[in-house]
Amino acid sequence: MKKIIKKLLLGKVSINVQPEYNHIQKRLHNIQSIWNNEHQEDNGIEKIVRLLLASSQLLFPGIYLKYWARKKGVEYQYLTLDCYILLKVIFPILILVNQWQNYQFVIWILVYIFLETVFYIPTLIFASDLFSKPRSYKRSMLLLFFNYLEIAFAYAVFYSSGNFLNKSFNHWFDAVYFSIVTSSSVGYGDFFPVTLTGKVLVTTQALLFLFFIILFLNFFSTKVKTKGYFDHENDQ
Repeated sequence: MKKIIKKLLLGKVSINVQPEYNHIQKRLHNIQSIWNNEHQEDNGIEKIVRLLLASSQLLFPGIYLKYWARKKGVEYQYLTLDCYILLKVIFPILILVNQWQNYQFVIWILVYIFLETVFYIPTLIFASDLFSKPRSYKRSMLLLFFNYLEIAFAYAVFYSSGNFLNKSFNHWFDAVYFSIVTSSSVGYGDFFPVTLTGKVLVTTQALLFLFFIILFLNFFSTKVKTKGYFDHENDQ
């Protein structure tokens, strides 16, 4: 049973070859590369944004979890990252179900891990000069979908943490429903913001998903190459 679970979660375990840099060193080296214009002749606001994005990851736990798990092996690194992302998806749901949004420190914890996700994807695309391509673009798209859920659920917590809308939520899933409807720009009209804070939340969520989903999903989808069942027939 242990072998089955290990095969399921880790797949084909490769020989553990230590990289030239660990993840923290690589991030610092990447910041230095951007500063010295080693791979891109940028300046002004573009360079400032790229430096801020590259530096931001040092403020969050994700990079340190990868550093710790990489000592065990590259497969454990990916598995640890998968588990961390799933926990970030589950955390806002736990807040909603248990009504923990009434505790301010819980909201601040959620904001902290929420910002990690918000900064991570643009960092991968715009500020990773020295990073190699991902192990699998399909995996990256799958994790991007979980990032979408995480942000949608986080906004659901934000909406339920105050009287920002025209009426209160009767069930915790009402907040999730409104968040996803807002992110898709549908707007059925049963819930709508009536305070400045509510309008700011709705506006930022709409802008964030317009930027996050359309731009980045399009970026990753152009990298995916699939070979389906009917393609194998053509090889015969």
